[in-house]
Amino acid sequence: MKETDENLTTGTGLPENAFRELGADEQYTPVMHPAHDQAEVTPYSVITGIVMAIIFSAAAAYLGLKVGQVFEAAIPIAIIAVGLSNALGKKSPLGQNVIIQSIGACSGVIVAGAIFTLPALFILQATYPDITVEFYQIFLSSLLGGILGILFFIPFRRYFVKDMHGKYPFPEATATTQVLISGEAKGSSEGGQAKTLIVASLIGGIYDYIVATFGWWAENVTSTASTWGQVIAEKTKVVLSCNTGAALLGLGYIVGLKYAFVIFAGSIFVWWIVIPLMGTYGSEELMSMSPDGIFRDYARMIGIGGIAMAGVIGIIKSWGIIRQAVGLAGRELKGKSSDVKEIRWQMDISMKHIVFFIVIALVAVLLFFWFGVIHTFWQAIVAWAVVTIIAFLFTTVAANAIAIVGSNPVSGMTLMTLIIASAIFVAIGLNGTSGIVASMVIGGVVCTALSMAGGFVTDLKIGYWLGSTPKKQESWKFLGTLVSAATVGGVIMILNQVYGFTGEDALVAPQANAMAKVIEPLMMGGDTPWILYMVGAILACILNWLGVPALAFCLGMFIPLSLNTPMLVGGAIAYFVSNSSNDKAVNDARRDRGTLLSSGLIAGGALFGVFAAITRFAGFEYVNPLSEGLTQILGCVAYLLLICYLIWDSKRVGIRH
Repeated sequence: MKETDENLTTGTGLPENAFRELGADEQYTPVMHPAHDQAEVTPYSVITGIVMAIIFSAAAAYLGLKVGQVFEAAIPIAIIAVGLSNALGKKSPLGQNVIIQSIGACSGVIVAGAIFTLPALFILQATYPDITVEFYQIFLSSLLGGILGILFFIPFRRYFVKDMHGKYPFPEATATTQVLISGEAKGSSEGGQAKTLIVASLIGGIYDYIVATFGWWAENVTSTASTWGQVIAEKTKVVLSCNTGAALLGLGYIVGLKYAFVIFAGSIFVWWIVIPLMGTYGSEELMSMSPDGIFRDYARMIGIGGIAMAGVIGIIKSWGIIRQAVGLAGRELKGKSSDVKEIRWQMDISMKHIVFFIVIALVAVLLFFWFGVIHTFWQAIVAWAVVTIIAFLFTTVAANAIAIVGSNPVSGMTLMTLIIASAIFVAIGLNGTSGIVASMVIGGVVCTALSMAGGFVTDLKIGYWLGSTPKKQESWKFLGTLVSAATVGGVIMILNQVYGFTGEDALVAPQANAMAKVIEPLMMGGDTPWILYMVGAILACILNWLGVPALAFCLGMFIPLSLNTPMLVGGAIAYFVSNSSNDKAVNDARRDRGTLLSSGLIAGGALFGVFAAITRFAGFEYVNPLSEGLTQILGCVAYLLLICYLIWDSKRVGIRH
C-alpha cells in the first residue's frame, strides 16, 4: 500500500482511512489482514504481559497514592514490547505485542479503581480502630470490579470501536497504536525509541529516588518556606506551592496545556479565591486555621460536589449510547448478527457466554458482600443491586470520556456512588464502622469496574486499527486483571505500613482522603456539608453550560495546589515544544519525542518511588544535614534543570527530507 502524506508525517503506516469517518460503501482494512490467522496469544506474549502487569501495577499504585494521578501504562508497555520483540528477533510480532500491551495495561486501570477508594479504610482506621482491613477484601474488590468492567463493556465494543470509527479521537489509543506500528513498519526506529525511554526513565527515577530517600532538595517548593510567604499566608491565606518531582512534570506534558490549565484553574479558584474568602471573612474558627486546614476541612468539599455532578451530567449525555449498545447486544444474543462472528477481526466472546459469565460474576459479588463484608443477606442484596445498576450505567460514561479526551472521570462517579450507597445503607440500618467498610469496599468494586471499562475501550480500539482478534483480547484481559488485583493489594498493604495515608510525610492519597471525608459524616451521624456539595454541583452545571470541562476543573479543586502546579508546567512545556518551529512536521516530531520522554519520566519516577518505599521499609533512614531554606533553593535549581532537559531533548529531532 502506498503511504499517504498523513502516514509520512505520523509515521504510523496505518491505512489512510484509519482516523477519518468512512464513506457509505467504504470498508476499513486493518494492518493484520482479517482473512489470515495471526500469532497473538503465545507463551512469550502472555508471560511478558504478566510481568508488565506486575511491574506497572506496583509503580502506578505508588504514584497514584502519592499524587492522586495514575499514569496510563499503555504507551510505556507498548514501547517495551516493541523493543523486546526487536531485540529477540521475533518475526511478525505485532499481534503478540498487542496482547502484551492489553494484559499489561490492566495495571493502570485496576490501580485506579483500588487506590481511589480502599485506602480510605486505612485513613478512617486512625479514628475508628475497630475498622479492620484484610488483604482479601482489597484483592476481591479489585478483581470482581475488574471482571464486571470487562463483561459490561463487551456489548458496547462494536458501537464504540467499529460503528463510531473516525468520530472519536481516542488520543491514548492513537499514541499506543503509533508506537506498535512504528516497530512493525520502520525497522530500526523502535530501538531508538526504547533507548530514549530507558534513558528518560533512569533520569526521572534517580531524580525522584534521591528526593524521596535523601531529601537533598525540597520535594515541594512553597512560598511559606520564606518569611514573606508566611506573612502573606497568615494575613491573606494565599499560598503558592509546586511539587518538583519528575513524574508529575511528565504527567503534565502528556495531559497537555488545555486540560492542565483547566485543572490548575480549578485549583487556584479554591486556593486563591475560596480559601482567602473563608479565611479572612469567615468565622473565627476559619480565620484561625491555616490555608491547608481550610482546604482539607471545607474548601475541598466544593470540588467533591462538582465531581459528583459531573458524573451525573455524563450519564445524561450518554443515555442514547446506552440504549443503542444494548440494542446491538440484544440482536446478537438472538443470533441476528451471526454473519459478523465469522470474521476473525470482529469476533467477540459469544453473547450467550457473556450473559452466563455476567450471572456468575454477579453471584460472586453477592457472595463476597454477604460473607466477606456485610454478613446480613438482605443488606448484601441491596448493596449488590446498587453496584450492578450504577456500574452498568456508568460504563458508557467512562468509555466515552476515554474515547474523546483520554481521561476517565472514575473518581467523580465513584464519589456519587458512595453518597447514594451510604444514604441507602443508613436507611436500611447499615451504619457506623460496619457501614463504612461496606460502603468503601462496594465503592472499590464500582470504581474498578468503571476504570476497567474506560481502559478496555483503548485496548480494543488498538486491536481494531491493527487487526487483532477481539475475542483473544477479551479472554486474556481476565488474566491481567487477576495479576494486577493481587499486586495492587499487596502494594497498598506495604505502603500503608511504610508511609501511611495520614499525618506528616504520609502518602497524600487525595481521592481516598476525599472518599473518607464523604463517608465519615454519612455513616457516623456527623454533619454532612451538603451546602458545600450543592455549591460544587451548581458550579459544575454552570461550567458545563459554558463549555468548560467540569470534571477537570472540579478535580483541580480537591487535589492540593502543589500537585496541580507541575501539571501546568508540564502542559506549558508541551505547548512550547509543539510550537517551537515553523515546520509542522518538525513540531509533530518534537511533540512525539517529548511524549516519549515524559512517559519515561513517569514510569521511572513511579518505579523508583516503589524502590524508595522498599528502602524505607527495610529500615534505612537518612538524616538530611541541609537547612530547609537551602533545600528549597536546591529544589528550584534541580527542577529548572529537569525542565531544561525535557525541552532540550524534545527539540533534538528534526525531519528527514
